Amino acid sequence: MIELFGITTEPISIDAVSKAVIHRNAGAVLTFTGTVREMTQDKQTLFLQYEAYKEMAENKLRQIGDEIAERWSGTVTSIWHRIGRLEISDIAVVIAVATAHRAEAYEANRYAIERIKEIVPIWKKEHWSDGEMWIGDQLGTTPYPTGKPTGDDQG
Repeated sequence: MIELFGITTEPISIDAVSKAVIHRNAGAVLTFTGTVREMTQDKQTLFLQYEAYKEMAENKLRQIGDEIAERWSGTVTSIWHRIGRLEISDIAVVIAVATAHRAEAYEANRYAIERIKEIVPIWKKEHWSDGEMWIGDQLGTTPYPTGKPTGDDQG
């Protein structure tokens, strides 16, 4: 069985993450898959480079799972995020939640991705056709002091 939370350099199996949350009282299993897109507004992305403080990031992913279980009773969550160089269309993150009803599954899944962006120490360096920049300002931190985004990036 797959661990419920993790940071990996390997491709993520959507099927494995989804199967990890299925249980007898789940009436809904919802999976979110975040991929690398080529265009962000008018900028062409060539590839992304993700970095993470792995141990802390995995602890924060577990924390998000605990928050979801407390908020939506009976919910099982699995979250996996990939780090390293990712090409266009590669899977960067997979979130699966299993709940009794579909409405809670949608709410819990949305909550998970928003919390990841808020508290998990994962950063990405976007490599564009005309430059590059580190993105990620969780709790005011960036991986390198010179990499702080200008504020006009959506991350």
